[in-house]
Amino acid sequence: MKPGPQDGETIRVILVIHRMEDGLLALLLGTLVLLAPTQIILRNFFDAGWIWADPFLRVLVLWLALLGALAASRQDRQIAVDVLSNFLSLRAKAIVGVLTGLFTTFVCSVVAYHSWLFVVAEREFGSKAFGDVPAWLCQSVIPFVFAMIAVRHFVRASRHASVAFRLSTETDEPSEHEE
Repeated sequence: MKPGPQDGETIRVILVIHRMEDGLLALLLGTLVLLAPTQIILRNFFDAGWIWADPFLRVLVLWLALLGALAASRQDRQIAVDVLSNFLSLRAKAIVGVLTGLFTTFVCSVVAYHSWLFVVAEREFGSKAFGDVPAWLCQSVIPFVFAMIAVRHFVRASRHASVAFRLSTETDEPSEHEE
């Protein structure tokens, strides 16, 4: 199948999304790296500090961890136990990829759904994270990231299924290089 003009546009959109993810990660990390030592210096040397800084830093850590997981899932770089892949055929690897992708999709979808219910409940409760910032706004990253990871793994499982199907329909005739 030949790539069409939409494929190039799709790739450009995906690359822009990846750059935005990376930029947000860099911004959050930079803020954390600057704010945390500043808060420590203010507290230890000047007996002062910003009352909102500690809860804000906790929110930054949450967002960094989740967005980092999203970035890791982008290129299938999350933690994985990979014992058997060296012993499997290409088709078996693709089938395992389908199964693990669908399992990950299911788990992340369940987490996204229940964390969404949690965020909605927090919104109704009206609690504050720090200052006038509502807690639900800070926690909204949880269902978003898990939903995006679920989508990425579903797409990856679909690609593995396509490979497994293609490999199952290929003939078992020896190639020129095997003779």
